Amino acid sequence: MPDLRIGVCYDFRNPPDSGISDQHLYAEIMEQVRWLDTIGADLVWFTEHHFIDDSYLPSWIPVASAMASITSHVRFGTDICLMPFNHPIRLAEDLAVLDNLSGGRTEVGLGMGYAPHEFHGFGLPVARRVSLMNEGIEVLQHCFTGEKFSYQGNRYQFKDVLITPGYVQEGGPPLWIAAMSEAGALRAAHYNTNFLPQGARAKSFDPWVNALRKTDRDPADYRVGIIRSILVTDDRNTDWPVIRAAEKYRMQLYERFYEESGEGFGDPGEQVPQTWVIGNVEACIEQLKVFISDFGITDIVTMAVPPGLRAAQMTGSLEKLFGEVVPRLKQEAGQP
Repeated sequence: MPDLRIGVCYDFRNPPDSGISDQHLYAEIMEQVRWLDTIGADLVWFTEHHFIDDSYLPSWIPVASAMASITSHVRFGTDICLMPFNHPIRLAEDLAVLDNLSGGRTEVGLGMGYAPHEFHGFGLPVARRVSLMNEGIEVLQHCFTGEKFSYQGNRYQFKDVLITPGYVQEGGPPLWIAAMSEAGALRAAHYNTNFLPQGARAKSFDPWVNALRKTDRDPADYRVGIIRSILVTDDRNTDWPVIRAAEKYRMQLYERFYEESGEGFGDPGEQVPQTWVIGNVEACIEQLKVFISDFGITDIVTMAVPPGLRAAQMTGSLEKLFGEVVPRLKQEAGQP
């Protein structure tokens, strides 16, 4: 099984009543990432959405590029980058630049989106999202070979394309595919990528495992990642309420997206857990050990600045997470 990696995730959401400017929030997060890079964080991931009134991050590569200049260890990725709104050739070029700026610390997780207002904003029919997703993946995989290629699809047609500059990482940035459904799970298995499961286990995680095993592939050979936030605290009653309010605000947007799209939150039943892990160092270690074992998780990121909070409010928890929890988890997994 690949080594365990734990890090942070940012959406840069800034509620209108937060009292700080977007510019100030960006500056706070940049300083936080500089610090996290020195205390043991492995990952900095981003989420992407568009046309949201609280300034939800619409463009993650410029942010990752700026962070690359002040860090040396963390790897940058997404859960998720919305493939239908990113031209695959341009995305491949931007990733090549980021891969060079970061010294090969770039990955990308892809999803196809579901919020109708985003498709309307980009002038795209929602009905095209599957073809834009699949063809986008295929084009990226061609780009990542580092060789000249041509491609003929329904949405994209290219002739004699070569991405320059070349990628630092052989084979390009590691590719991830997100899934909340069986179709998404089978897509990740078909394209042989790393995996970002969400929603009902029986509709996302289990079909991916079964599809790999049917083709003599071992799920343990793949990276499996998730956003699952962690609050390390000795005083839950004091520290959790303010974060719980921020989490409620964060989730209201996705509830609206699901309602507008008509997709809902998925089938009932056992979910791939994304609720907060909360407790002291020992409690968080035990909860995370069970979760990692049950789902073969290799990559976990926590929301480092929930919407409406200031970066400094999370310092105590993050310090304990990367100073005490993560080293213990890696030690018990046999990692140096």
